[in-house]
Amino acid sequence: TGTGKGTFRDRKPLNSRLPTTPRSTRVSFAALMQRFADGHTLQLAQDFDRVAERYDLLQRFNPGYRSDLALSARRLGAPAHGCILDVCCGTGLSTEALRECYPDAQITAVDISTGMLATARRKPSLRDVRFIAGDAMELDKCGADGPYDGMLMAYGIRNVMDADACLTRLRARLKPGARAVFHEYSVAGSLRSRAIWNAIAAGVIVPLGTVLTGSGELFRYLRRSVNEFDSLPKFEQRLKQAGFEDVRLESMPGWRRGIVHSVIAHVA
Repeated sequence: TGTGKGTFRDRKPLNSRLPTTPRSTRVSFAALMQRFADGHTLQLAQDFDRVAERYDLLQRFNPGYRSDLALSARRLGAPAHGCILDVCCGTGLSTEALRECYPDAQITAVDISTGMLATARRKPSLRDVRFIAGDAMELDKCGADGPYDGMLMAYGIRNVMDADACLTRLRARLKPGARAVFHEYSVAGSLRSRAIWNAIAAGVIVPLGTVLTGSGELFRYLRRSVNEFDSLPKFEQRLKQAGFEDVRLESMPGWRRGIVHSVIAHVA
């Protein structure tokens, strides 16, 4: 063409002239998401470690916290001498509810926070419980192999990065005929429930949690995560897609009605 820039045939394709990332440094989208998930899990574990010693004190100011856990434990309907898995056990408040309801059961309790587990292990009523430090997303890596006759997960599924994958893996730890109870907040789809939750969270939970533990960010995260979590119909759909059957929804009494729920699911 006489322009000095070469003919069309002679030019390199555009993409060959763009800077490229060396193969050794390329990171897949899946790997990036895994890094994000790992960071989220580590941050949560550290946040809960910081509040572990005063967590139970905080729950004394939460009317119905222990009785609600006891209600979900009873709704589990596990065999008296069965093997029960407590996922995201924290300081062992959910584990205490299980032990009181099933005094002869073998209980395995798992949590990602070593600080929370240290508090749980000091409780005399839980001396015969097997506590394991581990991630709910990777129970196979921490020794919670099962299979189990029942499982309670209190305030945990809302915190995992991939709820669908977690539910599928949890189901694989349960025996045929077992039940799982997810004790969890859900306010999506109800303006009344959302309004009550946000009023209590903003007026009581966040300021009180900040004063008692010195970790305001964790309780702001709690408020936000509850607002963002599934509606009950959506969570029921997730459970069925993960292979659970006969899903039943039960709420709690008092101000927690329509806010805190027992979601009961079966394994065929």
